[in-house]
Amino acid sequence: MSNEQTEFSPSEKQLVRQEGTNLSLTSLEPLHTEGNKLRPTMQDVAEMAGVSLKTVSRVVNKEASVTQATRERVEAVIKSLGFRRNDLARNLRQGQTSSTIGLVIEDIANPFYSQLAQGVEYVARRYNHMLILSNSEENPQREREQVSALSHRRVAGLLIVPAGSDHSYLKSEMERGTPVIFVDRPPANLDVDMILLDSYGGSYTAVKHLLRQGHRRIGLICGDPSVYTGSGRVAAYRTALTDWGIILEDDLLCFGCDDAEKAAAATHRLLNLAHPPTAVFTTSNRISVAVLRALRGVTRRLAFVGFDDFELADMLPTPVTVIAHDAAEMGRQAAELLFARIQGDERPPQRVIIPTRLIMRGSGEIPPEG
Repeated sequence: MSNEQTEFSPSEKQLVRQEGTNLSLTSLEPLHTEGNKLRPTMQDVAEMAGVSLKTVSRVVNKEASVTQATRERVEAVIKSLGFRRNDLARNLRQGQTSSTIGLVIEDIANPFYSQLAQGVEYVARRYNHMLILSNSEENPQREREQVSALSHRRVAGLLIVPAGSDHSYLKSEMERGTPVIFVDRPPANLDVDMILLDSYGGSYTAVKHLLRQGHRRIGLICGDPSVYTGSGRVAAYRTALTDWGIILEDDLLCFGCDDAEKAAAATHRLLNLAHPPTAVFTTSNRISVAVLRALRGVTRRLAFVGFDDFELADMLPTPVTVIAHDAAEMGRQAAELLFARIQGDERPPQRVIIPTRLIMRGSGEIPPEG
């Protein structure tokens, strides 16, 4: 068997340089090896079958201009060697898109994004596409780097949970025919499809629910209020209180609490106020978990509602009331819209809102003490 490696084109060499990125699918033959052997190449097949490279190519691409005997001989060699065509490299050489789509998210470790990715992958499989997943880590520069890496791989389409504040850089890629869908947050400086949660409506419902239980001092523990989802949830909190004639008090607001330690510190700060809150609203699943841990051992009972459901929320001593939604359905709808665009859907940019619902389990129904 020949160990001669295929010469990479300039675009393929660029992909090799991108191998340091966090892409979950990075199959560039013949870079991958099995043991100490390179994967078999078309040259290997041609030499063993005693035919030209062109003949092997014709057989692989199921062209008619090959005799039946030759076709059977080449196919037998392909089977014996375990040769597999590198569709990605082939498409790159021919300037075509690959049978892959790209998804850029914040962090796959967050259950919300893992469920979102699961929904996207479910649809991708139905369309015989692979999903390439990448984490931006909430870093705008990394978002651009990951989008660039995916574009170099000529993905058929892109789904992006944005970290940056300017997405005009995507215009050239879209002009080349790559459809782009934004998920969970809208783009900036770009008119494009988006699939969003009803963050404002869900948060307003959460705070209104606490107000109906008789609470008037409601603490807010939030992540970054400048992020679209955060700003919508904070705005809903403020509006709900105003609508009930409650004066807003800045000492009840805690921002920048995506980190577990900061969320715990915010919880203790609220509890140590001269007039502590009787209820708390948290704006994400991770913040909710951190706050609940901080409340362990606290004798005074706080009412609690969190945005996002989370695992075991219904199994705690006081089951947690949440604003729930279907992240997997969000991923499915985003992917369906993406494949519609890939197949030529030319409707104006769509804005789809995924609904939320209040699940009352007990923590949000605790009345104010005293």
